[in-house]
Amino acid sequence: MVRISNGLARQRRHKRFIKRAKWFRLWRNNVYTQVRRALVKQWQNAYIGRKNKKRIFRKLWIERLSAALRNRGTKYSVFMWKMSANDIQLDRKVLSNVAIVFPEVFDKIVAEIK
Repeated sequence: MVRISNGLARQRRHKRFIKRAKWFRLWRNNVYTQVRRALVKQWQNAYIGRKNKKRIFRKLWIERLSAALRNRGTKYSVFMWKMSANDIQLDRKVLSNVAIVFPEVFDKIVAEIK
């Protein structure tokens, strides 16, 4: 009889990876080597996506702030410079949400900066 080394553990490991690749197409969802390659690629893309998400949201907040400030007669760069000069510690995320949800409050902030 042939000695099987690590048989059950290997089977479980393969099963676990194949289960994660359930929705992949063709061989990428049932052939272990292809599944493994596909999952590694997926994890790489997920890692990159998590980094890009931060950039994308920061761009969005800046765009929103810039549009709100243009309507109030000032520029984004000047506004942010005056914010730091007046030592007001509000980040772009908070400011963009305030500009959208509470325009009166945002008007007061802009008036204080001017």
